[in-house]
Amino acid sequence: MPPTAETAQVSHRATYREVLAEPRFRLLFSTRAVAITADALRITTFSVLVFSSTGSALLSAVAFGIGFIPQLFGSLLLGSLADRLPPRALITGGYALTCATALLLALVRMPVAASLGVVALVSLATPVFHGASSRLVAQSLEGDAYVLGRSLNNIAGAGAQLIGLALGGAAVAALGPRRALAVSAVLYLGCALAIRIRLPRLQPGEFGGTPGSDGGAVRASLRGAGLLLRGRTVRRLMLAQWLPVALVAGAEGLIVAYAGERRFAPGWYAVLMGCLPVGMLVGDLLVGRFLRPRARERLVVPLVALAGLPLIGFAAEPGVGVSSCLLLLSGLGYAYGLGLQRPFLDALPQDGRGQAFGLLGSGSMTLQGVGPVCLGAVAALIGTGGAIALAGGAALLTAGWILTWHPPASPALAPNRVVPSE
Repeated sequence: MPPTAETAQVSHRATYREVLAEPRFRLLFSTRAVAITADALRITTFSVLVFSSTGSALLSAVAFGIGFIPQLFGSLLLGSLADRLPPRALITGGYALTCATALLLALVRMPVAASLGVVALVSLATPVFHGASSRLVAQSLEGDAYVLGRSLNNIAGAGAQLIGLALGGAAVAALGPRRALAVSAVLYLGCALAIRIRLPRLQPGEFGGTPGSDGGAVRASLRGAGLLLRGRTVRRLMLAQWLPVALVAGAEGLIVAYAGERRFAPGWYAVLMGCLPVGMLVGDLLVGRFLRPRARERLVVPLVALAGLPLIGFAAEPGVGVSSCLLLLSGLGYAYGLGLQRPFLDALPQDGRGQAFGLLGSGSMTLQGVGPVCLGAVAALIGTGGAIALAGGAALLTAGWILTWHPPASPALAPNRVVPSE
């Protein structure tokens, strides 16, 4: 029997060159990479600013993570706007808003509580413009090209985080924290101008939005989020993308304390923290470049297991060399997400993709903020090595759970609709 067009599309392996040839994706990809660099610079610099003002390690940690947890509430309350409003206005407005926030923190000497409140309030809008951008990427790329687009975003995100951290340290040392925040504002402004000038103004019919749909934005957002989370397929695919990342991020949050407990030489904690993103970058590159779509989907469970299994080795409290290798191996497992991108996209309702992408991203960010706190509490009882190993064991259990409903060929994942729960 000759292959159908749908089968051929699923089996076709795209290339990074094909993906980058799409002008709209190229613009969104490049501005996102710059914005992630600015995010890393702003977050770390704001944390330094709060610590220098208060001398409190707790408030410094709160400043580092204050922009994460509110995103889930923003997605639940405002997420429908990603499907109701033109994407150019949303994405430009999002970058402009973060630019204004960074400038405000740089120029105005506010009480710490007020500055934390400003960052938390602005982060409520983050899922809206991120959802609009992700929806536009899904519209611009089809089939395996979409998966490779996500792979490129992951690779660029890991690299941009490393650059942002390095730039933040250099900027704070050379300019001080307030002027370093102004540098991040300039980067955000560049992103806003690039989107405003180069992204065409799409009409509702062109981006699939539903402006003025029944009810207000909050009501529509709550209803849309409820519909997405009640669908068994979408709910499972979201959890599968959330849980392993949250567990590994929780383990990553203990690396500094682990290095201190093991009395590693100063500076080695930074090397250890860099091993995970390096592993993520290499894993995404290898899995995205050399494996066919079906092979990626078959490797979801083994790669989730790879993300967790090396972390169990921390129960033996290894030295610097072994710890570095374990973290590199764990980072390789992050590529499991590429095998879930096509099934997730196929399971979404056509008119709710923007909100779904916003909910996916905000849920992931929230859990990555909660994970280190929970594992930190566990580490106080059993030590950091044991807590990291516990996170690895939980990731292995997650791999077993995914195996129960995600067979290698994934034939049961229904396309283009939300499957009702049973």
